[in-house]
Amino acid sequence: ISKGPGNTKVAKSTAVPPGPPVYLDLVYIPNHSNSKNVDVEFFKRVRSSYYVVSGNDSAAEEPSRAVLDSLLEGKAQWESNMQVTLIPTHDSEVMREWYQETHEKQQDLNIMVLASSSTVVMQDESFPACKIEL
Repeated sequence: ISKGPGNTKVAKSTAVPPGPPVYLDLVYIPNHSNSKNVDVEFFKRVRSSYYVVSGNDSAAEEPSRAVLDSLLEGKAQWESNMQVTLIPTHDSEVMREWYQETHEKQQDLNIMVLASSSTVVMQDESFPACKIEL
């Protein structure tokens, strides 16, 4: 909390408070990759080899372009250039545009976007799938 004009208290909110980084193998980006919950600080602190990006609702702006851009900005501040794989759960216009517009930066930061080339069929349902080996 900080004091704003006229000594009014203004609450500052961040999805992840500042602190040392946490290293994980696989992270599911919370809340359908909504920018209200995931920001640059998230990617500076939560470092993973694999990030799963869900969201297939363009009306709700999921996945959020701001979240995808935050990944690039946060990863640029890591000390190492470890390989990061982004796994979208759905094909979306936001994801396709982001991929095309930032492809060069993704390569510079050693980020790979994994497209699903497999389909799983369970009972009456089929959906794209990816195999991840940790």
